[in-house]
This record gives sequence, C-alpha cells and structure tokens, in this order.
Amino acid sequence: MKTNNNTILITGGSAGIGFEIAKLFSSKGNHVIITGRDKNRLERAAAKLSDATAIQCDISNAADVEKLVQQLNTDFPKLNIVINNAGRASVYKLSDTGANAYEKGADEMLTNYLSVVRLNEQLLPALKKQPEAAIVNVSSIVAFVPGAMLPTYAASKAALHSYTQSLRVALSKSPVKVFELMPPLVDTELSKEIGGANGISPTVVASELFSALEKNEYEIHVGNTAHLYKAFLSSPAEALKMMNNE
Repeated sequence: MKTNNNTILITGGSAGIGFEIAKLFSSKGNHVIITGRDKNRLERAAAKLSDATAIQCDISNAADVEKLVQQLNTDFPKLNIVINNAGRASVYKLSDTGANAYEKGADEMLTNYLSVVRLNEQLLPALKKQPEAAIVNVSSIVAFVPGAMLPTYAASKAALHSYTQSLRVALSKSPVKVFELMPPLVDTELSKEIGGANGISPTVVASELFSALEKNEYEIHVGNTAHLYKAFLSSPAEALKMMNNE
C-alpha cells in the first residue's frame, strides 16, 4: 500500500491516537481529513498539521454521517483511505451495583462497532473507484483477551474484529485492502482511568500503522499486544489471567 499522495479520513482525529496518525501521515505527503465532535478542539488540532481539513462530525449520529459522506464525495473525490479511530470506553465492573452496563454497552457498541459498519458501507462505493484504497479499523487486544474493567468496550472491539475479518474477505477481489490496528494500553485521555500514563506513546501506534501499510500487514499487533496475542493462541485461559493480573 502506498503511504504518500493519499487522501485520508481519520475519525476521532483531534486527539490521542487519531491525532498522532494524522500528524505522521500529513507529514509524509498525504492530505488528512480529521473529524470529531468538538469543533474548537478539532480546529486547533488541524492547525498543528501539515496538510489537513477539519470536519465536525459525531460518527454515532446518522445525520452527521450522511452530511459527512456527501461532503467527502463532493469535495474529496480522491479519498482512498478511511481510518476508523473514534471510540468510547467505560471503566466499571459488571458486578457493581447500578453499573448501568446496558446503557454503557449500547453507547460503546454504537460508537465502536455499528458506526464503523455504517460509515464503511456508505464510503465503499467511492473507495472501490480508486486504483488503491484501504480501510483501517482501530480495534484492541481486548478483542481477543478482555479486561474485566472494560467489559462492554472489549465486547464491542470483539465485534469489530469479527466484522473486519468478514469485510476483508468480502473485499479481497476489490482495490480496497482492510487492516486492523490493535494497540495495547496507550497514554491518551481516553485511557486515563485505567492507568494510561503507564501505556505506550500514541506516536508508536502511528508509526507501526505507517510501517504495516507499507508492508500490507493486515493485522497490526502494536507493542506488547503481539506477546499477549501469542499467549492467547497458546492458552486463552492463561492469556485472560495475564490481562487481568490474576
């Protein structure tokens, strides 16, 4: 996959992993389009990038997505890479009284999984017209080995992983390649509640994604996720204990 002269959509691109991906790719001769819910933060982020457009959009909102897709089709006909990075995570235990697991799970499933399915489906006709295109779904190692403090987040990422595999098979004879980025704990605002300060830098995640696209490595196990994934393949039960420090 070529890593320059692309037009790239990055959802959740104003902070964290999304922003670092945008920063790296825009510095490598790509035009990046970043989306987010907070207009001011989005515009501040875009001002720090080499070649970028900011579009306010809540990807969990159907009307916002329809408007976004129309704008992309009109203003960015060469769009050829979509990086589905926007996400939600709730930290709690299923055993907690009043945990509101259903409400939290519904929110996470909509943002982390169903919204990705909707956006990809609406952008696929345009992507298929490009000589070379890619979809990158940002998943997580918890898709394989759930952390008990992120129960419904992990479930949403497991759904995303399964969908990504099916999408890759479905598009195998098209110009659209399908990648899955699986970070470990990353030092971002999103992960602050679960000790994100102890995680890897989001710049590492961006760098490994860039390298994987160049090499057409479709499942990208960033940092220590490769070790945990191997443990999962060897013994799912032991990997679950490792993830939950048992």
